[in-house]
Amino acid sequence: MGGLSIWHWLIVLLVVVLIFGTKKLRNIGQDLGGAVKGFKEGMKTPEEAAAAPADTSPPSQIPGKTIDAEVKRDTTKS
Repeated sequence: MGGLSIWHWLIVLLVVVLIFGTKKLRNIGQDLGGAVKGFKEGMKTPEEAAAAPADTSPPSQIPGKTIDAEVKRDTTKS
C-alpha cells in the first residue's frame, strides 16, 4: 500500500498528457534540456572551456517544420 504500481503511473501520465498536450510537453522538455546544457557549460572553468573544441556543426533540422520559398530576381534595377 506504500508504493504506486505501474498502473497508477500510467494513469498519471495519461492525465498530464490530456491536460498539457504532447506539443506543450515536448517544448517543456526542450527548454529543460537547453537549461541543463547551459548550466553545465556555465559550470566549466575557463581552462576547460578553452580546451573544449568549438561546435561547428550546422544546426539540426526540426522534423515536420518545412519552410518553402521561391526566390525571384529583381530585373527592374540595374
